[in-house]
Amino acid sequence: MTAHPSPDHHPSPTPAGRPLPFGTRLRSAMDERGPLCVGIDPHASLLASWGLDDGVAGLERFSRTVVEALAETVAVFKPQAAFFERFGSRGVAVLERAVADARAAGALVVMDAKRGDIGSTMAAYAETFLHPDAPLFSDALTVSPYLGYGSLAPAVELARTSGAGLFVLALTSNPEGAEVQRAVREDGRTIGATMLAHLAAENAGASPMGSFGAVVGATLGDLSSFDLDINGPLLAPGIGAQGATAADLPRVFGAAVHNVVPNVSRGVLRHGPDAAALRGAAEQFAEEIRKAVSG
Repeated sequence: MTAHPSPDHHPSPTPAGRPLPFGTRLRSAMDERGPLCVGIDPHASLLASWGLDDGVAGLERFSRTVVEALAETVAVFKPQAAFFERFGSRGVAVLERAVADARAAGALVVMDAKRGDIGSTMAAYAETFLHPDAPLFSDALTVSPYLGYGSLAPAVELARTSGAGLFVLALTSNPEGAEVQRAVREDGRTIGATMLAHLAAENAGASPMGSFGAVVGATLGDLSSFDLDINGPLLAPGIGAQGATAADLPRVFGAAVHNVVPNVSRGVLRHGPDAAALRGAAEQFAEEIRKAVSG
């Protein structure tokens, strides 16, 4: 793949010698390229629809095609690690290459791995995806806080040091999520609202936007009972194949809509393997989202 570095979107050192925070780079990328995150989800049925074998060769062809077609124009990619890990070390090698090539072309990468554990294990997960010297270093990582928000401390600390970010599962779109995320604590606040409050505290004082975001489904409808104004990004799956549209975003996210990072996977990927069709689909989604967000 041809690399076209875009240092504005990478954790280059600030004058104080610290990496540029993820929130700053994300805001810049969305303003310049449009507020769209494209998933890289090479599941077996999608590989088949592209005429590819469900193996490492098909995985590599799929990933290479998506990155080459879109990395110079979309703001964010979100590879789903599981679809690469199922092929073992060779699949992980394909993922490493996709991440490196996407970032070299100026796109930000949110690794969708949903890691969560305690102590040294959480620290190891953080080092896998958030340490600048790691082969899978990504701009941000999805994490699960359901061993307690404090269990994420190693990832929070390393993200701050490396200029990376986190997206914490808060209000997910799957129906099963409600039994945990909408459960009410003794203080009367739901678990999901508690996670949002933790993230708001992490992002306090950050400008133009903090680096610690929440995953909030775009299909959830009225969320006015939750304070989504966390001064950080809101990764919003559900646009396209899952039924949500760009026009739904202002209603779901309210005043926080300008910090939403809408994720589209199948809605774009089903247009492959034709590169022009992939670009056209991504551009259409980005423009629809831009118009909806701008009012």
